Amino acid sequence: MNFSKSQPKIVVIGSCSIDHFVTTDRLPASHEFVTAQKYEYFFGGKGANQAVGMSRLGAHVYFIGCVGMDPAGQQIMRNLVQENVNVGFVAETDLETTGSAFITKTDTDYSVVVIPAANQYLTTQNIDAADKYIRESDMLLLQLEISDALLKHAVLKGKLYRKTVGLYASPARKVDQIILDQADFIVAKSNELSLVFGSENLESLLEKYSNKLFVRDETNSTVYQNGTNMKYQREENENMKYQIGMGDGFTCGFAYALAHGNQLEDCVHLGNRVSAEVSLKTGAQTGLPYLKDLL
Repeated sequence: MNFSKSQPKIVVIGSCSIDHFVTTDRLPASHEFVTAQKYEYFFGGKGANQAVGMSRLGAHVYFIGCVGMDPAGQQIMRNLVQENVNVGFVAETDLETTGSAFITKTDTDYSVVVIPAANQYLTTQNIDAADKYIRESDMLLLQLEISDALLKHAVLKGKLYRKTVGLYASPARKVDQIILDQADFIVAKSNELSLVFGSENLESLLEKYSNKLFVRDETNSTVYQNGTNMKYQREENENMKYQIGMGDGFTCGFAYALAHGNQLEDCVHLGNRVSAEVSLKTGAQTGLPYLKDLL
């Protein structure tokens, strides 16, 4: 795997939040009260996760998102700055609080409730304000915690400027076909394919989106079609304890290797390596590794 001295310029467009965790023995059933052993909070949001992940690997990162004008928003901004992410295009709104997520987790399972809040106030004008940096970038990274209108605007702008556009199709939902067609690579979860692509089966989808669709499962395995054969890579860590954020981590590793011109097989390998590291620590950003720790 090769990494040039010239670091890629990455624009990430997406969400940011504060993630609130409670750890319990089991997930509560309907109308049931359970007692938590522990409460913690971490920085999150799939957009911010990817911005931090790419920065730690060594990329120059510009993040386009939206926070509320509240203490949580200021915490997120400070954290991004500390992670060497350019926040010049992170908008602030007084119409909503900063986004948040509430996660109940056990040793083997979890459930998540997301409150988009300020993330819903990101606009196409915010994206256009960063036009110069998008034109000068090497890659755009997107996720599904912003609207189709914003995704479509960003994808078409990226393709207008002949940029590589990557999409992590999570949280899974039906997406405008133009977005799927124009993205250069798509990362998706195996158990959510029907939500994104409809009823088409895995083999058919991989053939249709050969060298473009990378399907992952919770054991940290990735499958794709290289135009001729089905390819499969897996890197499961026996100490894996936390699955939230693994997809963001994979996308970062894959995108970083791709931006340096590596073969897809090597890109998948680095993606799996980053994802495995994320799984070892609680908090989607906590376990994101630096490149020097992977080499």
